[in-house]
Amino acid sequence: MCQSEVSEARLGLNSPDPLVREAFLMAHDYIDYVTTGGADGTMGPAPTACTAALRHAGDELLTRFPIFFRRWPRVFQDVKENTACTMLMSILDEHFFPPIPRGQHRDLAWSAVLSVYVLAGQMALHCHERGMLVVLPQLKECVGAYVERVICPEIRNKGGWSGFVSRFGEKQGLEGQVKKVCRWTLLALTISILTYFLWKRIA
Repeated sequence: MCQSEVSEARLGLNSPDPLVREAFLMAHDYIDYVTTGGADGTMGPAPTACTAALRHAGDELLTRFPIFFRRWPRVFQDVKENTACTMLMSILDEHFFPPIPRGQHRDLAWSAVLSVYVLAGQMALHCHERGMLVVLPQLKECVGAYVERVICPEIRNKGGWSGFVSRFGEKQGLEGQVKKVCRWTLLALTISILTYFLWKRIA
């Protein structure tokens, strides 16, 4: 397990901080959602507005930009049970949330927050399809802890998770919002990450 991240998880789903509690719930719910078949699977209704928005946005990306999803197995092909969390955290740090100087604030983009959960869901799906079920609880905790440590402070400065729901919630014209906010961001990140991994293989 990714001990450096999980050690920071503290209470996770039972955190007294509603911001952190939602971050973990989104990780747990979305990974369960994608590994049980997504919209065609067996999951019941989303428990919160944030988890509902995350499910809908992930589904919309899959429908509109399947290339984003088809290429991830090439990145994940060397993942093992004991390296999944470490690899995921490395990708997130490298391409989504590089460190910022102390005292400065990140200009948080909700599309980047969405990408964290969607990427985690794709790795979870990859592990699930290859019988590495033991990885799934670890990924949930690692992602929750990562969001708590790296993203929640910025979300708190933006007034909480309401902006995520406004951006990606189904009632807000999800198709147009996802197309506008995510298309170039996510495709550019995909190209960047694939190029990085291919370069490492050649080097």
